[in-house]
Amino acid sequence: MSILINNDTKIIVQGLTGKTGTFHTEQALAYHGTQMVAGTHPKKGGTNWTGSDGQSLPIHTSVTDAKEATGATASVIYVPPSGAAAAIEEAIDAEIDIITCITEGVPVQDMVRVKEKLDASKSRLIGPNSPGIMTADACKIGIMPGSIFKKGSVGVLSRSGTLTYEAVYQTTVAGIGQSSAVGIGGDPVKGTEFIDILEMYLADPQTKSIIMIGEIGGSAEEDAAQFLIDEAKKGHSKPTVGFIAGRTAPPGRTMGHAGAVISGGKGGAEDKIEAMKTAGIRVSPSPAKLAETLVDLLG
Repeated sequence: MSILINNDTKIIVQGLTGKTGTFHTEQALAYHGTQMVAGTHPKKGGTNWTGSDGQSLPIHTSVTDAKEATGATASVIYVPPSGAAAAIEEAIDAEIDIITCITEGVPVQDMVRVKEKLDASKSRLIGPNSPGIMTADACKIGIMPGSIFKKGSVGVLSRSGTLTYEAVYQTTVAGIGQSSAVGIGGDPVKGTEFIDILEMYLADPQTKSIIMIGEIGGSAEEDAAQFLIDEAKKGHSKPTVGFIAGRTAPPGRTMGHAGAVISGGKGGAEDKIEAMKTAGIRVSPSPAKLAETLVDLLG
């Protein structure tokens, strides 16, 4: 079992004909038969995209057309920041179940508008500024390197793309492997938060343990910690390792992601770490010891 996606998931690529979309679509098609079934472009409908290995995908004028032709339930967005919000809205209008936006730098005001529309829909958005979603040995959506994945039992979720890869690589080397990995994105306004993915991991029988990687800024990690406390009282818990990036960042300084800024006395690393510990999360002392900390926790 897995969360969000599996080997039956059919995916539309919004922005397929660009350089980034082409590169990562080729990578996805090469990963265990991931089903990328079509691309979209308002001016190139009726043509075909052909990758460097000769694989070809039809281009449709709209997401709605692509969905009707292929039966796709997911889309991935490789569209420049100025057009990313419109691409997300188009996927929402087409009632795509899972929308993953890789684009970084989407204007906050655009995302506020998108979030309102998203909340009134049945679609789920991962991102923006997300490295994507992976179900090991089944499906790759986004830019995560498939070569570091190993089918296993750890559910990885993170605000940081790079640290997602670090957690995946370490758990592969440790022989534990991953059930799924989700990069929720580092922007201040996004479609999916830690709590949403934690709820899925707690319900997923394949996921036996969890690694959650947060950052300074905002209160998502504290909210997630309280969620785990509440779920534990109901008898729902799994061994969880946590890490907070940006521990040495000075107040008011944006570090890496747009959402990773401490302001108003909130969002500091120490508060997040304490919240994690209170929730029973084993906090790793460094990003290099995520798997080691989990192995120790599992005994």
